[in-house]
Amino acid sequence: MAPLFSTIASAILCLALLIGHKKAYGDGCYRSVISFGDSLADTGNLLHMRPPGTPIQSGRWPYGKTFFHHPTGRFSDGRLIIDFIAQSLGLPFLEPFIDQVKNANTSSRDFSKGVNFAVGGATALDVSFLEKYGIFNPLTNISLSTQLDWFKEYFAIFCQANSDCKTFLQTSLIIVGEIGGNEYNYAFVQGANREVIESFVIAIIGNISFTIQELIKLGARTVMVPGNLPIGCLPYYLSYYENSEEKEYDPKTGCLNWLNRFSEYHNELLQKELNRLRGLYPHATITYGDYYNAAMRLYLSPIKYGFTSVLRACCGGGGPYNFNASAWCSYLSSTDCDDPSKYVSWDGIHFTEAAYRWIAQGLFEGPYTNPPIRTVCSSISRTYELSEY
Repeated sequence: MAPLFSTIASAILCLALLIGHKKAYGDGCYRSVISFGDSLADTGNLLHMRPPGTPIQSGRWPYGKTFFHHPTGRFSDGRLIIDFIAQSLGLPFLEPFIDQVKNANTSSRDFSKGVNFAVGGATALDVSFLEKYGIFNPLTNISLSTQLDWFKEYFAIFCQANSDCKTFLQTSLIIVGEIGGNEYNYAFVQGANREVIESFVIAIIGNISFTIQELIKLGARTVMVPGNLPIGCLPYYLSYYENSEEKEYDPKTGCLNWLNRFSEYHNELLQKELNRLRGLYPHATITYGDYYNAAMRLYLSPIKYGFTSVLRACCGGGGPYNFNASAWCSYLSSTDCDDPSKYVSWDGIHFTEAAYRWIAQGLFEGPYTNPPIRTVCSSISRTYELSEY
């Protein structure tokens, strides 16, 4: 990673100068989107971090087949939640930060409307925390702290070149997560004790809280923090914990009850912490993104949303849920479905573009953000308008 970081400062300065010459467009709600997180939000960072000749899963076909028609580093067949949010705001797709740093031809790219620091496989906690419990991250050593450090360096240099840097941040929608899910993914499948895994929740939420506070201190005014998804419905876990005990499964959805309760526990503690932060920072809007219930409606009423397969992966290596840890999607031994739009799950652990579209719609237009994202648009617009005089 050393050669990469040695180029960050000069690349950031180029990006900052570009941003300083741009004006807001679209509906005037948010001037840009800034994203942190893991593979649910990664638009190519992990792909660009890999050395040439070592492509990752999301860099191989059939990833990207539905919308982009080629792999982009997104862990889906098409767009992610972050893509749909950007489009809803009239903004372009977020460029991955690592691509910005490594791409010498920065003048050909538009970074004025946001930047994405999310990295597939990233954890909320540093890898050293997990390694103390014998848990290892097979994809990356990037954590939320690393992403925050990238942002701080980026923002510090940006502010040297632009007098309105605080306004830029104040009029940005900052999304912190979803993150923390990989700690659970790695720990569960590597055989960690459930009570030990449950003890991670407070530490994970503590680091998410620290990141939010650091961003607010820098000038952020609108932060959305997504919760965990209903992991008990993922083919990844349904395959790993497959058993004949009917009582472990929800009769309405077929999902594993105890794993969904774990997600609910994480989300309950996260919301309590966000409430505490709202009291500490009343000048900021801290929104909870209810990924859990926005996704759960797809499992409860699949036909209503156009899905015919909810618990089987579109792309996988066979088995009851079309998930095989020895034949991940994009492996030669895997196959993909003809119509991903009929499936909720893309590869067993990530969702299809169709599912992400409905989750994003629920967040942006429905009842799954608290407070709703759009309710703060008028105040954000006024902040931007006042900064122009």
